[in-house]
Amino acid sequence: MDPEAMDPFGAALLAYVEGDAEAELILRRADGVEGRLPVSYFFRGPSEFTPIEQAAIEHCAGRVLDAGAGSGLHSLALQEKGLAVTAIDVSTRAVEVLTRRGVVDVQRVDLFACASGPFDTVLMMGHGIGMVETLAGLDRFLVEVRRLLPGEGQVLLDSLDVRVSADPKNLAYHEANRRAGRYIGEIHLESEFRGNPGPRYSWLHVDAGTLRDHAVRAGWKCEVILKQDTGDYLARLTAEQAAGREATKRRSDEGRSPGV
Repeated sequence: MDPEAMDPFGAALLAYVEGDAEAELILRRADGVEGRLPVSYFFRGPSEFTPIEQAAIEHCAGRVLDAGAGSGLHSLALQEKGLAVTAIDVSTRAVEVLTRRGVVDVQRVDLFACASGPFDTVLMMGHGIGMVETLAGLDRFLVEVRRLLPGEGQVLLDSLDVRVSADPKNLAYHEANRRAGRYIGEIHLESEFRGNPGPRYSWLHVDAGTLRDHAVRAGWKCEVILKQDTGDYLARLTAEQAAGREATKRRSDEGRSPGV
């Protein structure tokens, strides 16, 4: 993804930190449909987290890489739990916000170029897997992320099944994607803040079944931890080798007699 596409997002985060409590980010889809997102949403505390966010935080373990950390709301929650967190973002302003808010280990780097690690958990919230842009990008991610994780590591990510929508404009957009030979969850957007739009970029919303199919082909086990009626869901990826060892251990434990 072009880092400049995230400039409006970073600018909005920094404006909020500097006192603009009414800051809004505009997200505009290629067909002209747009939405306004209060920037305050990215500064919620753990008590305001969604059920998906709460489940993700609970499942984090060991050393965590918060990829696309943004305002740091999840990094800070993990630090409060006593976990070691490395927060990365491609936006210079987001990195400044992360540092000013007290995230200890902050780096301005793309996940594909991250040289830190190894990690026990790679966390991608806020539909952060979307940064891979396309299904081909998802396949690349599933290969590349392995170098950041040891055999027992995990990826926690949330995404959206766009097929739950009944909105005629959304359905028309999905159909246009099909006609163009694209997956229906490949969205083309631009972000705007204070009248300054960034370059158009692609974002991937991938349904759980498609994620699982691609993950399995790449040697991952994919488990849906939580799913909501909105189409949002939280998934956990673990390497098949590690998943196999966990299953063997469970069978062994279940076969022991009481008191052994």
